[in-house]
Amino acid sequence: MSHDVLWENVLITGASSGIGREVAKSIASRGAKVFVAARRVDMLESLVAEITAAGGRAEALAMDVAEADAHEAAVRALDARAPLDLVIANAGISGTSSGTDIDWQKVRRCLDVNLTGAAATICGALPGMVARGRGHVSAVSSLAGWRGLPGSAAYSASKAGIIAFLESLRVDLDGSGVAVTAICPGFVKTDMTAKMKNLPFLMDVDRAAEIIVGSLIARDWMCDFPTPTALGMRALTWVPSGLYHAISGRFGRRAR
Repeated sequence: MSHDVLWENVLITGASSGIGREVAKSIASRGAKVFVAARRVDMLESLVAEITAAGGRAEALAMDVAEADAHEAAVRALDARAPLDLVIANAGISGTSSGTDIDWQKVRRCLDVNLTGAAATICGALPGMVARGRGHVSAVSSLAGWRGLPGSAAYSASKAGIIAFLESLRVDLDGSGVAVTAICPGFVKTDMTAKMKNLPFLMDVDRAAEIIVGSLIARDWMCDFPTPTALGMRALTWVPSGLYHAISGRFGRRAR
């Protein structure tokens, strides 16, 4: 790896739009070759063209993180031909899952993509990084993973699960040369939030990408933003369960 390039090869899943797309462009501008992965190959090709036109290097990869076994194998194969310095498991979906109207198919899809798919991405890259004694694994979780939110059982569980997964890895990988970062955004202007109304502290996607890349460069453990939402959610983690149940239950009933 060149001494003036922080990362040589970077994999970003869910890179066809939103946070993943903006982060890919930012990292490519720093000299890395970015492997952009998603199901929507046409959108990936337009991203590759944009990065290439700006003087960067990128390659589009058709990947579906919900097909976890095949996806993990594909990441391992990629690492074998282009040793990965940084992996960002960004692919994710949203959606409501109220306990009064639960839909197992929606719950399973959310867990398959946000938790199992993200874990498969990291598991595919991690053995090579450990063997080389360097690297960085990260995943885009959410502030919604810090506490179970009303109407969001599957989403909150999937995001809490990937935070716990990363935290355990961080302990295990201490001294290995491999860094771990949990990325926990609040509301960001993307296709995922476009139909939602009255979102507090809604952040532009380019600003979100700037914060994320800055945290990855610093090899931070936790990247949480925007600050007001993160502070509010952090405070909620200290609220006793009984009180939280009363507060969140009242909020949930108003939202229905």
